[in-house]
Amino acid sequence: MADETIITPQPADAPATHTTIIHEAPPSNSGMGIIMALILLAVVLGGFYLYTQNSRESARDNAVAEAASDVGNAATKVGDAAEEAVSTKK
Repeated sequence: MADETIITPQPADAPATHTTIIHEAPPSNSGMGIIMALILLAVVLGGFYLYTQNSRESARDNAVAEAASDVGNAATKVGDAAEEAVSTKK
């Protein structure tokens, strides 16, 4: 984040001294892990929602098919009863 260089000029006859250089790197935590976790959570919740919707749709389709079968069975019974009534009257 901060680059700081400290240089102190020395007279020509002075002994050699050292130079201190401070270099700070920017923090590596930019919140990317949190963003990726939220995206993953959204994908998992979306998949769960779609799965449950598909299950509900299958259950509804099965209920409609069963009801249609029951109506067909009832119509067959009515037809049989009508034939029996006609054949016993003769």
